Amino acid sequence: MSLPQPVPPSWKDLGKSSNDLLGRDFYLNGTSLEVKTTTPSNVAFKVAGNQDAKSNLIGGEVEAKYTDKAHGVVFTQAWTTANVLRTQVEAENHLAKGLKFDLSTSLLPDSGKKTALFSSIYKQPGLHTRAFLDVFKGPTFTADTVVGRDGFLVGGEASYNVTEGKVTRYAAAVGFSAPEYAVTLHGLGNLSTFAASYYHRVSNDVEAGAKAIYDTKATTQGVSLEVGAKAYLDGAGFLKAKINNSGILALGYTQTLRPGVKATFGLALDTQKLNEVAPAGPAHKVGAHFVFEG
Repeated sequence: MSLPQPVPPSWKDLGKSSNDLLGRDFYLNGTSLEVKTTTPSNVAFKVAGNQDAKSNLIGGEVEAKYTDKAHGVVFTQAWTTANVLRTQVEAENHLAKGLKFDLSTSLLPDSGKKTALFSSIYKQPGLHTRAFLDVFKGPTFTADTVVGRDGFLVGGEASYNVTEGKVTRYAAAVGFSAPEYAVTLHGLGNLSTFAASYYHRVSNDVEAGAKAIYDTKATTQGVSLEVGAKAYLDGAGFLKAKINNSGILALGYTQTLRPGVKATFGLALDTQKLNEVAPAGPAHKVGAHFVFEG
């Protein structure tokens, strides 16, 4: 008997395990800090800041999120150091079970620039579909869907510009997901770029993954390849490493220092320039990330 497959919230999340393995916890471009607190009245505050290693500029934002679980409503307000005001309102399971509405807006008071994205999301076992309306850009209507059955996943996305009356973007993805491994193939950029990824949970303490990308419109033909692994050192820390076909080796180490306090350190080395005394360009990078949560 075939059974519905748990599906990710977006077609882009097909291959999420591999993407997270190769993309997360590598802080290489400066120092960043997050402080998170939650009040008894279900209001969560987050202060985040980052100093870019190249420009030394410091950016940050303050965010407050109120969650009303009884009524399925979430309200988020953020203010950044670039003077951008972001607001998000989410309402779930009001008209139908599994149906969610989301309105995300941003405003730059200095220039009057604004954005507004209205979303509707519907999820059921084996199905996750979304529709977006970008009010001030086009307006543009975007829809995506992911369906799953017996481990197989299929998803796609298409965008339609209402003013121009044409489809402006489309993409698709297929994959297979099992408890220990997952394989995915994406067709991106109107099916002009193809990405294949693989993830394998080797054991309870070791994960491995790889990703290959081929861009048919690239001036330099060839496939970009990246492989990586993650090893849990104990219950409070893990080490990650990855390397690509350009010879860039990246390392990441994350350690929970105490409950609510976590530190991550990153290092990237251009292995083709290790013997150069004064390599041209930013050959090597370092970074750190700290999280305080209470």
